[in-house]
Amino acid sequence: MTVPTNTDLACDVPLGLRAEHDWIVQLCQDASVEMTFHDTARLRDAGTLLPAGSRIFISHLPRQQWEQTVEAAVEVSHCGLKPVPHIPARQLSGARELDQLLVQLVRRAAVTQVLLIAGDRPQPAGPFSASSEVLRTGLLEQHGISRVSLAGHPEGHPQVGTDVLRASEEEKIRYAEERGFEAGFITQFTFDSSPIIEWVRGLRARGISNGVRLGLAGPARLSTLLKYAVHCGVGPSIRALSSRRASFGRLLGDRGPEALVCELARARSEGLDIEGIHLFSFGGLLRTCRWVQAVGQGRFTLDDAHGFIVGETG
Repeated sequence: MTVPTNTDLACDVPLGLRAEHDWIVQLCQDASVEMTFHDTARLRDAGTLLPAGSRIFISHLPRQQWEQTVEAAVEVSHCGLKPVPHIPARQLSGARELDQLLVQLVRRAAVTQVLLIAGDRPQPAGPFSASSEVLRTGLLEQHGISRVSLAGHPEGHPQVGTDVLRASEEEKIRYAEERGFEAGFITQFTFDSSPIIEWVRGLRARGISNGVRLGLAGPARLSTLLKYAVHCGVGPSIRALSSRRASFGRLLGDRGPEALVCELARARSEGLDIEGIHLFSFGGLLRTCRWVQAVGQGRFTLDDAHGFIVGETG
């Protein structure tokens, strides 16, 4: 892997630290960010913090209306960013509703990418219970969708067996490629790098070479992280944190995923084949975008205790 040159670093910084600094910058420069439709009013400011064309994923909350997704996508596009709406299969009443949704997303927000997920709804609103069934309708390519992101679950899923998950990953990637989509994975967020790295290596060992964006929790308070972790079923990471006091302490207050980013940047420099990171903002869209901007511009100092400290130059 080629290490980028960062001219902002002081010349007397040891070569090893300069390399690590640059690996972190490279990993974060093309980070994607996730928002909810409630964040729409903050998008104009977000557009000034992120590079033009940055991907903004629009989540689908319980009881959210499709029109709210469309309006959020329109605002993302107006701000010079690239909207990637979530489409939960179980929320769709049928192919007609999917068709109408895609018409609006493409015409009004110039959407070319979507994230397909099954969704958490216990009983499907229509005939679709899995994202693969939405892929099979042919409607995505009919409306000009060229890239499909799929959910990855390195730590498993509370309601689906690991073997089923891994088989589903292969099936969806294979089908998406047969239909001509550029397909890749976005993982659920985690607080531990080990399962992510192991999962990526497993994909590659099975011959799946598609792009992977690793989901991380953006800077947020511990109470917020725990609430979302429990809701999303991120149990193994919680247990890992509770057994590693230093890691758990790093999440107190408004902290970002610095330690995890450091570990992933090192793994990438050693050959881990990942596209980049994906940050869940948990209602703190601007805080997350400021973090992405600072790290992508190299405005941080490496720190033995926490990985690195954002806001200071090296």
